[in-house]
Amino acid sequence: MHDSCVNLARDYCAVITSVNGDGASDSRHLAQSPRDHEPFDTKDRKILAHTCGTLAGMAGRLTEVAAKVGVSEATVSRVLNGRPGVSESTREAVLTALDVLGYERPTKLRGDRARLVGLILPELQNPIFPAFADVVGGLLAQQGLTPVLCTQTVGGVTEADYIELLFQQRVSGVLFAGGLYSGLDGTHDHYGQLDERKLPTVTVNAGAELPFPRVSCDDAVAAEQAVNHLISLGHTRIGFVLGPADHVPSQRKLDAARTTLTRAGVDTPAELVEHAMHSLEGGHAATTRLLRHGATAVVCASDPMALGAIRAARRAGLSVPRDLSVVGYDDSALMNCTEPPLTTVRQPIEAMGKAAVELLVGLIGGSAVESDELLFEPELVARGSTAPPPRS
Repeated sequence: MHDSCVNLARDYCAVITSVNGDGASDSRHLAQSPRDHEPFDTKDRKILAHTCGTLAGMAGRLTEVAAKVGVSEATVSRVLNGRPGVSESTREAVLTALDVLGYERPTKLRGDRARLVGLILPELQNPIFPAFADVVGGLLAQQGLTPVLCTQTVGGVTEADYIELLFQQRVSGVLFAGGLYSGLDGTHDHYGQLDERKLPTVTVNAGAELPFPRVSCDDAVAAEQAVNHLISLGHTRIGFVLGPADHVPSQRKLDAARTTLTRAGVDTPAELVEHAMHSLEGGHAATTRLLRHGATAVVCASDPMALGAIRAARRAGLSVPRDLSVVGYDDSALMNCTEPPLTTVRQPIEAMGKAAVELLVGLIGGSAVESDELLFEPELVARGSTAPPPRS
């Protein structure tokens, strides 16, 4: 809008705001228009009111975006009008702020794809996923990208539905923090659509073989660390509370655990292996069954499952770790605040999140990225939920 138009609109607003609540006007302003000194009629007033509302909305938007980015309203205006004199980083920050605040970009600034990234999580009940989303969200923001959080719920929006929605939003890429690809029996057809449309995609802790870059925590090393810790304490009746039977990360953990136990001369009978949902309730039910078979320690596939194992022991009148040792997996938030503090295997989510974002940004920028799996080594965090087995 030219300066003359802005000034005219402001004059109109000054006139309109001089109208009293009952429709009467201030004779000093409303008797004549600022443009041609002709009296305003009802139609004029409606047009001017609309103009004032539009101008106020524009000003409000400029102010909000400027405050979000930490720049002047003039800088925001230059970006929206495609004018020079603004650095590329500031320009991207302004456009990202528009996306975050829910404003539609000007048509000429939309480009082929929006600066949005779909961040798909399998759930939010397990604290590790919100923690990972927090890490990734911050890293994406540093790159001028805005995450669109897509969380699956039972009976809710499916993974395939989210992917179709992200296509409609013309996102720049997709990052999976978990999903159906972790299981062998799930539907994987929708992943093919991502590959067909060449949408930059990165997966975390993937089980199925997909044509995307993968970032994973080394499940085999995690199982070895947990089992060796319990063996060093003297346990030989070690039970396992794992995810569903088709869950690939759980299969990897079990294979590595059996190898480690065999090397130590310890058997792994079938009755000491339980599969359950990744939840506190699943861990509780599975551990109740393991206790019937004489387990003195359990290794769980997630921290919520481990908390369920502790609850099962207490319901059975047992004490942790005096009667049962429990090892979790993830080192989620507040696991050092449980009673007892949970011994667990920590996933390096900061390093994994950084690698995942770097891979995705490279793909978005057109770089050639290998689809090999990047494995990150976990760390055993020994706390108060493990101890030597009870004396017989």
